[in-house]
Amino acid sequence: MSGRSRSGLSLRCDRRYRRCWIKVGSREGEVLVNRRAKRMLDIAVASAGLILTLPVIAIVALAVRVSMGSPVLFRQLRPGLRAQPFELIKFRTMTDARGSDGKLLPQRDRLTRLGHFLRRTSLDELPQLWTILKGDMSLVGPRPLLMGYLERYTTEQSRRHEVMPGLTGWAQVHGRQLLDFDERFELDVWYVDHWSLSLDLRILALTARMVLTRDGVPPPDYVYPGVRHRADAAPGTGELSASREHSRTPSDGRTEMSKGRNEG
Repeated sequence: MSGRSRSGLSLRCDRRYRRCWIKVGSREGEVLVNRRAKRMLDIAVASAGLILTLPVIAIVALAVRVSMGSPVLFRQLRPGLRAQPFELIKFRTMTDARGSDGKLLPQRDRLTRLGHFLRRTSLDELPQLWTILKGDMSLVGPRPLLMGYLERYTTEQSRRHEVMPGLTGWAQVHGRQLLDFDERFELDVWYVDHWSLSLDLRILALTARMVLTRDGVPPPDYVYPGVRHRADAAPGTGELSASREHSRTPSDGRTEMSKGRNEG
């Protein structure tokens, strides 16, 4: 006994052994099943994560409020699936301190001890579990960068938006923020071409290990690969090197974009 759907899935039943199973009859059907399973995994893990870490989230929120004031959360529009904008949220890690000229101070002067701790332990990412639950992000996928980068991508680089952005990704477990942008984009596109549910589970396991060992987390004053400083730019303002096709915009204080570090 069997039945086939338009998606390429077929139901096979063996009356003798009283069992049924689903057979994927096409690559499209296999992808559909994996995507639905991926979404179910996102919902299950994000829901459990929010419940289990609720006390931690409350403590971190209180600590940020006391040490840096309001707002507690960093909010910014980022490109998601098919480059459609969504609001990314994280815990704040920097102040909006400015110099006598009214310009924002360098990252090393604005990044608080609490903020460095939150970044080192990835606790600043916890609010994104809610974003995953909403369906704007996934547990695994290319990290969402700035909206301003979209027009600067090559055709190949823009393919990173063919899948939903993630809390962690293939690039993050291969160097995290120590990679330059070209390397990150290559790894992001590789993930798009080779995505599978088993690959996601592997990335999650590697991410857990990296968080526990704090591997790939640079010190506060680290100058990131692919970033140089212009002589005519404000102190600490980073921009991508001339060999890159991307530029980095300085912070306006409200969006808390760090100098030489993308918040993603």
